[in-house]
Amino acid sequence: MIIDVKNTPLFAATGGQEFDQRKPSILFLHGAAMDHTAWVLQSRYFAHHGFNVFALDLPGHGKSGGDIPASIDDMADWVIAFMDANGIQSAALVGHSMGSLTALSVAGRYPERVTKLAMIGVAYPMMVGEDFLNKAKDNDPAAYQMMIDWSHARPSHIGASEVPGLWMIGNALRTVENSGDNSLYQGLSICSGYTGGFDAAENISCPTLFILGSKDMMTMPRAAQKLIQAIPDSKTVMLENCGHMQMIEKAQDVRSALTSFL
Repeated sequence: MIIDVKNTPLFAATGGQEFDQRKPSILFLHGAAMDHTAWVLQSRYFAHHGFNVFALDLPGHGKSGGDIPASIDDMADWVIAFMDANGIQSAALVGHSMGSLTALSVAGRYPERVTKLAMIGVAYPMMVGEDFLNKAKDNDPAAYQMMIDWSHARPSHIGASEVPGLWMIGNALRTVENSGDNSLYQGLSICSGYTGGFDAAENISCPTLFILGSKDMMTMPRAAQKLIQAIPDSKTVMLENCGHMQMIEKAQDVRSALTSFL
């Protein structure tokens, strides 16, 4: 579906189901230079198991129009605007990487709008190496390759896909390559520049889940620990031998964790 939000077309995959006000809603928020297809192995399942699903292409990504917002908080405001445009009073938020920081910002600044919060592949602060950032700024293909290499654990590099025929490395690389000039750089920049994480954590009042990959080289599990400690009673699921693309590499485990949580 495409809906006008602040005079900008935003796209969201709904899993093939019509919006039903009687059902709870889930918003899936992707990472930098990615799009709604990152959630294809979870979104359709939940759409056919009792939820309204919106796998959103954030502004400037995928099939959505507009420019990439200048900050994580600005991105979060777009999520709220999308909810308002669809008549969604509250929803569960499931975010990955940049999307997890966006979800964190929404939950901390608009706590009454979020019923549950799941952050996948998150770190805070989300530090970005200078060489990586500079290559992304130059739209150097090496930056895309670095991201994809670091985002997948060793089994994923040798074809250990849970979905027969899915080439995880090639699929992710093509998505990033097609994201447009400066998309990766802008996404990485707003992640590394986000400073409101602990303030947001103090205001979170909903159940919170962290899903981390033990072999994640983009957002290492140890880099999430201070944020986890800042959100009392949160739950953490650690996926063994899994990199940064958790919802693709360990699709069934992520779906099971989300099913239990949601």
